[in-house]
Amino acid sequence: MARGFQGTRRHHQRSAAVPSRSGSANAKSSLRSSEAPSSAVVLPLGTAALRHGGSNRRGSSFQGVNPTPGRQQTLSLHNRQSVRRVDLRLLRRIVQALLRQTWPDGNFDLAIYLVAEPEMTRLNETFLRHKGTTDVITFDYSENVGQASRLSYSPVPNTPHGTRRDAHPTLVHGEIFVCLDEALTQARRFRATWQSELVRYVVHGFLHLLGYEDLRSGARRRMKASEDTMVDQLARQFDFRRLRPES
Repeated sequence: MARGFQGTRRHHQRSAAVPSRSGSANAKSSLRSSEAPSSAVVLPLGTAALRHGGSNRRGSSFQGVNPTPGRQQTLSLHNRQSVRRVDLRLLRRIVQALLRQTWPDGNFDLAIYLVAEPEMTRLNETFLRHKGTTDVITFDYSENVGQASRLSYSPVPNTPHGTRRDAHPTLVHGEIFVCLDEALTQARRFRATWQSELVRYVVHGFLHLLGYEDLRSGARRRMKASEDTMVDQLARQFDFRRLRPES
């Protein structure tokens, strides 16, 4: 059974498990098989430029696979919304930087979906049993993959211990769904940009996959501190405003 997490600092609800459509099967199969775009481009994670003309249009996607033998590092980004055009090339670079800083030597199979409010509402109500939309939903499939020693785990810099589960998966495996409608709404509310909100949601979702919890107030504060640290570090490396293509 997959674990599901909903919301950033704007939403603090959480579901302990994600029910699949078949009752006992993993939710991943139903999500990807029924929703995945028809085309994808597979590139090494180290490729500097994405050779895909439709990277910022609704329905576009691409996938990066690390060719290193014995290591699984797969990252895929899928745009399934038309609320805002998003430069997936730049978003991919931002996510890669996040992975290097938080999970540099670990295996991962990560998919990120940019969706609009109707799809997010359906996911939220179907899998998490919460009414309405939300900003980000994370599906964690790594629970039964295997456990690694804390010594093999590279924590977020300047983060207090005890904010994550004691045992960590050998493979970070999950999906992060981000709602662009909510990014626009919350950007106006918090006087930020929707691009920075988008990055924040991705960071929040990935921290959940690393084992961070936000159910209790203390854990939520520690997770928020780590989230702020990572967003600030990424903001020093990238101009988030460029996530909106100029043309």
